[in-house]
Amino acid sequence: MSTQTMPSSSLFTQLQSKIEARTAQVGVIGLGYVGLPLALLYSEQKVRVTGFDIDERKVSTLAQGGSYIFRIAPEEIQAAKASGFSATSDYARIAEMDAIVICVPTPLNEYHEPDLSYITNTAHAVAPYLRAGQLVILESTTYPGTTEEELVPILESENKSGLKAARGEGGAAQEFYVAFSPEREDPGNTTVARHDIPKVIGGLNPQATELAAGLYGTIFRRTVRVSSPAAAEMTKLLENIYRCVNIALVNELKLLSLRMGIDIWEVIEAASTKPFGFQPFYPGPGLGGHCIPVDPFYLSWKAKEWDFRTRFIELAGEINSNMPYHVISSVSGALNQHKKAMNGSRVMVLGVAYKRDIDDLRESPALTIIELLQKEGAQVTYHDPYFPMVGKGRKYDLQMKRTPLDNLGQYDCVVIVTDHTDYDYKKIVSEAQLVVDTRNATKGIKSEKIVRC
Repeated sequence: MSTQTMPSSSLFTQLQSKIEARTAQVGVIGLGYVGLPLALLYSEQKVRVTGFDIDERKVSTLAQGGSYIFRIAPEEIQAAKASGFSATSDYARIAEMDAIVICVPTPLNEYHEPDLSYITNTAHAVAPYLRAGQLVILESTTYPGTTEEELVPILESENKSGLKAARGEGGAAQEFYVAFSPEREDPGNTTVARHDIPKVIGGLNPQATELAAGLYGTIFRRTVRVSSPAAAEMTKLLENIYRCVNIALVNELKLLSLRMGIDIWEVIEAASTKPFGFQPFYPGPGLGGHCIPVDPFYLSWKAKEWDFRTRFIELAGEINSNMPYHVISSVSGALNQHKKAMNGSRVMVLGVAYKRDIDDLRESPALTIIELLQKEGAQVTYHDPYFPMVGKGRKYDLQMKRTPLDNLGQYDCVVIVTDHTDYDYKKIVSEAQLVVDTRNATKGIKSEKIVRC
């Protein structure tokens, strides 16, 4: 019996058996900060995996055994290649895969509305090569309903065999399986192993959930099943909005504490001694990364469809979005205290990654801070051990090269935006004329040069 005419229950059993035997061929689409680590996890467990990406530079780098993500060593890529991992930009090879995991970006557009173009473009590319019995999983963070309202209709309408996504208990011969499982990557986190992070899964039907749980169970110690893709999509948003709201709270308390002459960092440290009912969050110059600054806007946008305004979430977003402006005000005030104007001052920004010890610029507040400093007339340079150059992105166009940390005394102000552990903060303070610290990186260093904001 051919695959195209095989009953759905047999297709399910066949794929389930392949997954259990680790003979299923897995395709990971989008080889960025989420997709590449996921592909490597599968490869480590001897699962056959192929990476897909439209960026030929990434495909070429991986083919040569190299890496373009700092925290992933070339040796990891080479070990994966030795186990059969390969990367390609040829979407025709989707037909060879038993399971397809989509890990593409979901940014905001210029109007702070969801940009699902990466998901829809991927769906258009995958659909012509779908075959019955395949499993398609979306991992990209998005609003509840995306899997069923955006992904599935494209896959169903544009495949060449008239396939439909399995719903209910399945049962039709011409079906494929669909699930959503949110990524939970935390770049720079060295305390929790990737395989120890539980994987949430919501299938379009029970069989899809079961297949996805089995597939992820080969690389994660625990899987958590929920009732639907929408529930899994909302789970991811809740996780990140929880962080967004609490960071906004502590940022607001920081602003109040500064006026009151209270050290908010001391307060957080003291509150953290409570063994229940409190989790520490820390203030900063603004939110960065793909998820926390973006996810609240996804839910707020979707909520309007239901005639519902997420006022609490929107307020948190507003507070966090204003933090770079607070930094500029602090720099200006600090310069004024030294009888200097912002216009014409030489300012060195330390750290442009969105958080310490990673090579990720996505939504970094440092980019906004640099642009705001330039608009105020400052002569801005930057240093970051992970970025020899900052060029053009979706929302910035700086075209700046890294400046060495030589003779910091030549700058009117050094602004610590990202607290990389590579920096010798005592040396920085001793050499600089003025230091504005947005991260409490100079904790324990006593100097009249330091302004903590």
